[in-house]
Amino acid sequence: MTASLSQLSGRVWIYPGDPDPEAVMPCVAVVADDVGSTVVDAGQSPAHARLVQSAMAEAGLPAARRLVYTHHHWDHTWGACAWEVEEIVGQESGATLLSAEARRPWSHEYLREQVVANPRLGPSFKARARAMNGWADFAVKAPSRTFTDRLMLPGGIEVRHVGGTHAPDSTVVAVPDSGVLLLGDCFYPPPYHLREPGLAGEEIDLRQITALVAEGFDWYVDSHSSPWRPPVPE
Repeated sequence: MTASLSQLSGRVWIYPGDPDPEAVMPCVAVVADDVGSTVVDAGQSPAHARLVQSAMAEAGLPAARRLVYTHHHWDHTWGACAWEVEEIVGQESGATLLSAEARRPWSHEYLREQVVANPRLGPSFKARARAMNGWADFAVKAPSRTFTDRLMLPGGIEVRHVGGTHAPDSTVVAVPDSGVLLLGDCFYPPPYHLREPGLAGEEIDLRQITALVAEGFDWYVDSHSSPWRPPVPE
């Protein structure tokens, strides 16, 4: 996939995700700041992270100062080991989950073994295998700075825990001076392997996204779609 950063609004730039759902490559957002940019989500692999870094340099944006995780899932965090930042920010429940993930013996062989043991892991683990060219320098990175409910970062960036069925640590990132709310996957259904057997499990969390849209931001960005504006009331 070849892509580039584009300026969405004000200080917020977006590196688009891969439209192929089997790639499981979400968008990455950059909030530019002269003292160092805040990058929202790390990318799904070190290779993905390096693509974003190259695009930042090409666009003339300041290098990353911090990462913020919207949640702990692999496609949002596995690129973290390729970033040189002062801190990684994440909600406390996600930090616990990522610390456990960091202790697993990740490799292509391990991924295959896990899918054999639990075929429902197939979509996720096969995508991880495609994303990773090698494991020599790979490490799962838990947040170095955690929060419970809300956290204000330098530059007026608000990080807020919203939870939901997709991930217990789902977090939104507001950039008020740019009119942008970064949603991660907060209103998505649970990952396939966590859905209850016999249920479709594909419904979005309508109550949550309705409440977030009611906050009146100019732009909303979820991780696997193009940025969108809320509907204008008739």
